[in-house]
Amino acid sequence: MRVQQLSIFLENKVGRLRDVTQLLKDNNVNIRTLTVSDTSDFGILRIIVNDCAKAERALKDQGYTFSKTDVLAVEISDEPGGLNAVLDIIDHAKLNIEYLYAFVHTSQDKAVNIFRFDDLQAAIEVLTKNNIRVLEGKELYQF
Repeated sequence: MRVQQLSIFLENKVGRLRDVTQLLKDNNVNIRTLTVSDTSDFGILRIIVNDCAKAERALKDQGYTFSKTDVLAVEISDEPGGLNAVLDIIDHAKLNIEYLYAFVHTSQDKAVNIFRFDDLQAAIEVLTKNNIRVLEGKELYQF
């Protein structure tokens, strides 16, 4: 139920994001979702791709600094209050969310949010116990 995410450290300079996307394109790696956060000196590009091993090799070969972490892809009702209902469950269980971001796919009535928890296993248990669907990595990579 865990999804692999790559966090790539980038200088906060023009063209650095495009350089990474070009590298992934050149290696036939498809980005499934991403988010970028920054400071004044560097940015962190967090991506989920269709082939993490291939992306890791390409990044390593080009000297990028990156890390791999596990995150959860959580299916949420795509309606007003859908995210809030899941957050109520998470808060009630006293789970800490380090960050989250959205993933868009073609489902009519569901959205997917990517969550990084400080205790992934506890989060999986709480969410599944409350009938919240946590997607397998292979499901997300293929959307």
